[in-house]
Amino acid sequence: MNNGAYLGTSGGPRLRGSAPVFTARALFKTYGTGETAVHALRELDLDISAGEFVVLLGPSGSGKSTLLNILGGLDAPTSGRATWRDHELTGATEADLTRYRREHVGFVFQFYNLIPSLTVRENVELVAEIASDPMSPDEALSLVGLSHRTAHFPSQLSGGEQQRVAVARAIVKRPDALLCDEPTGALDVETGKLVLAAIERANREVGSTVIVITHNTAIAGMADRVLRLGAGRIVGEEVNASKLSPEDLQW
Repeated sequence: MNNGAYLGTSGGPRLRGSAPVFTARALFKTYGTGETAVHALRELDLDISAGEFVVLLGPSGSGKSTLLNILGGLDAPTSGRATWRDHELTGATEADLTRYRREHVGFVFQFYNLIPSLTVRENVELVAEIASDPMSPDEALSLVGLSHRTAHFPSQLSGGEQQRVAVARAIVKRPDALLCDEPTGALDVETGKLVLAAIERANREVGSTVIVITHNTAIAGMADRVLRLGAGRIVGEEVNASKLSPEDLQW
């Protein structure tokens, strides 16, 4: 990827790392033109440190998913700058972004997107096979508590189990960053806590920097830092002096 100059230190406290791994400066994202234009991000600044667990809160349309997609190399801003460590994300070629996603980022979305004709282990193996330094699929499935389901097919699993397979698939390559967009949005409370516990283990045991988008304010209790978005800007920031475990969350 293209090397970029090291960026400054504004944008919030550093909690787990000495320097930011994600940096954004003056990000704008506009969809459409003229009177129908939608301004998803408006001059947004952001720093996220290595190993942080960050929760992004905000109503629909506040810019959460747009920001996550830019940080994950899935979208590009209209203007402004975003970097991963010393690499430019804005202005990078599609080949650079593909390599960045493959080597550094794991994604977990609200919908599981498992391949129905493959077993649980085979779904995870697909990612392990293209990673440079993966853990074994069985190790990843053990981290999410599914060692007993490796030979099953997605149709034989509950929704929560399928989402935990999706987490295992994301973490099997030991991603530097784990980006999660409403990972519990389609799940009941107890099942959602199991998924959050799997994500928390990736943060704690794999060392992934975690960003979770959610509408569920209760999930903020397990974060190092909570960022609130509104109208495309960061409008609030909180640091948790004492984090809750997923099983202690109440909603």
